[in-house]
Amino acid sequence: MTTTTGPSRRIRIGMLTPSSNTCLEPVTYGLLHGTDVATAHVARVPVTRIALDEGSDAQFDPAPMLAAARQLADAQVDVLAWNGTSGSWLGPDRDRALCARITEETGIPATTSTLALLDACAAYGVTRLGLALPYTRDVADRIVRRYTDEGLDCTLAEPFGISDNEAFARIPAADVARQIEAAAPGVHAVAVVCTNVYGADAARQLEPALGIPVFDSVTATLWQALRLASPDTGVPALPGHGDLLRSGALRARFQTVLRTLLETTGADRTTLRLDLPAHGLGVDLTAAEALREGVRSIRRDASLDQRRLNTVEWLERQRIPLVQPHFEAIPHPPQALVDVYGVHAQMLSPLVRDDRMTGWISVHSRDERDWTERDTAALRAATDDVQHLLDTDRKASAA
Repeated sequence: MTTTTGPSRRIRIGMLTPSSNTCLEPVTYGLLHGTDVATAHVARVPVTRIALDEGSDAQFDPAPMLAAARQLADAQVDVLAWNGTSGSWLGPDRDRALCARITEETGIPATTSTLALLDACAAYGVTRLGLALPYTRDVADRIVRRYTDEGLDCTLAEPFGISDNEAFARIPAADVARQIEAAAPGVHAVAVVCTNVYGADAARQLEPALGIPVFDSVTATLWQALRLASPDTGVPALPGHGDLLRSGALRARFQTVLRTLLETTGADRTTLRLDLPAHGLGVDLTAAEALREGVRSIRRDASLDQRRLNTVEWLERQRIPLVQPHFEAIPHPPQALVDVYGVHAQMLSPLVRDDRMTGWISVHSRDERDWTERDTAALRAATDDVQHLLDTDRKASAA
């Protein structure tokens, strides 16, 4: 099934909703209120209790979800989302299989709340995640194991110990906020994992004080649905509702560019550094990073004054790519690049906007190597892609 969007047609999001959920619809409508971005359309499937006892997972049988998806397809929605977090304890692969079946039967791209949270973590380079959960301890422990399998080291705030799905929405906002704060120390982000917990406002309010992203399941599902519904035109930002809806789509696209560059060049690490205050980005921390397996991340390493590096100063003067097969080349970088980052060969490409070097892309190798024409062409393509994303973001911000 193929649908189109345009100036007279807002994105239509089809949401499969747990029958006892009273939170996600008003929160989603509130996030979209006052915009012309999208409309949300809901079908319910029976879910009343979250537990690990025998038979409880029957609520998440794909058959009712597929039937609901087919009905929503009649409304010519642009994307379908299982707006529930069951994949967090039943396993993300179960959600991936569900999405594949929905798309196979309807022709419409599909996602889930759990897959949205995992993609949000990938967009922000999160490997240490704090969890704020309403569930019983055994469900919470299962979620920790599932997320660990996805490469996330999780810190668990004390869960509320509730199994009645309808009751999750009656948890006081102040208690949700305290749980988020308890999950925050020492992590890269916190996730409120449940689409029937009113966590969106608490997440938005706490982010500035905590200094890290707080991903609410309802907000993340909307974010992911918008991304899937507009893969070519770019996701319109929804400012005022937290960093994910403001900057997450741009960060995710940066990640895609860097992964492609890593795969094409066979490098060990690719990074993007940008001075982009509107999105909370500065060059001393990377805006995005892609890594070969076993390579150490430098995403949150601010130990080097980036603009004082010899190589970056050279970029600032020359405004052309720098290709270094080894570090005997001129200009010679500080020994810190070898000592801190393990780099023995690199390529750098400046990002120049309004006659200012806003940032640069780096391609790192742990060994000396001769960069090929294919490698330098890939770097040029990545630079063009990032410039295009920045142009698109600027136009969207000005609209």
